[in-house]
Amino acid sequence: MGWCLERERVQEVEFLQIILPFSLEGEARSGYNVGEMEERRRNRRTSKGAQTVKQTIGAYIQLMEALSIKKGGNGVDGLICGDPGREVTGVAVVFSATQSVLAAAEAAGANLIIAHEGPYYSHHPGAAWLETDDVYHAKRQWIAERGLAIWRNHDQWHQRQPDGITEGLVQALGWEQQIEAYTPMAAVVTVPETTLETLASAVAQRLGTSFVRYAGEPGMSCRKLGVLAGYRGNAAQALPLIAEYGVDTIIAGEGPEWELPDYIADAAYQGRPLGLVLLGHAVSEEPGMRLLAEALQAAAPKVPVRYIAGPAPLAIRQADGRG
Repeated sequence: MGWCLERERVQEVEFLQIILPFSLEGEARSGYNVGEMEERRRNRRTSKGAQTVKQTIGAYIQLMEALSIKKGGNGVDGLICGDPGREVTGVAVVFSATQSVLAAAEAAGANLIIAHEGPYYSHHPGAAWLETDDVYHAKRQWIAERGLAIWRNHDQWHQRQPDGITEGLVQALGWEQQIEAYTPMAAVVTVPETTLETLASAVAQRLGTSFVRYAGEPGMSCRKLGVLAGYRGNAAQALPLIAEYGVDTIIAGEGPEWELPDYIADAAYQGRPLGLVLLGHAVSEEPGMRLLAEALQAAAPKVPVRYIAGPAPLAIRQADGRG
């Protein structure tokens, strides 16, 4: 996108306005000398006729990118809609930008929404069927009428090390002090010995979800866990944790039901106790976006940032009619 300038080409005064609150760690990541920048800022304040420069959406996005690791290639991140030159009135960080979530963001005074997933029902933008879809066009018009800007931050936050989504999930589960290792896709955690059914219940309670699904013998012993957020509950990404780290239980967002669940079933048949707990995609990734909101608020305290959680994407209906 033409407006998305390389960091060194961003107008200095606009960039200084948001980047100075960074910690020294942020300074190292951004490649700017904060001391020199602060001196320029003081000089500017004392000069006659100095004017306050408003924080624009485009400049704020530069701040967000500095908190992540930006890699080349054709990813899905970017400004989906909105004017990058418009002033930021507030920021809402969300997992998924449904209309009810966007309405809540607008009501909270935010005009920049940072979403993990795309707003238009597909991981990759530009699906041909959308051009004739009434729901898509109505939502797009609704967003435009309100002047909302939506920036998708999916790949960048995942590419951070440790992965920002995984780190947020680990923190929400209360295991940040029990990390044995971080990999690009997962965290390996050692917890006090417990049973699979007890672990599944505890995880659901800590994440505030009414249910999780699990596979394995309910009474099996669990101690070393592999934690994978989102759609990483597949054999290719989970099984190496068992082989390389001796993980006995996988905790993941979701994945193909014919891969890990079948593997766990066959392992149990062979007398190899292994466990699997599936949280759901949104449940596993929302804590990581909440962590991003906290990081943005700390980096730019003058811009109000809040995390807005959406309703559960799916409801449960049992065969006996209970829900």
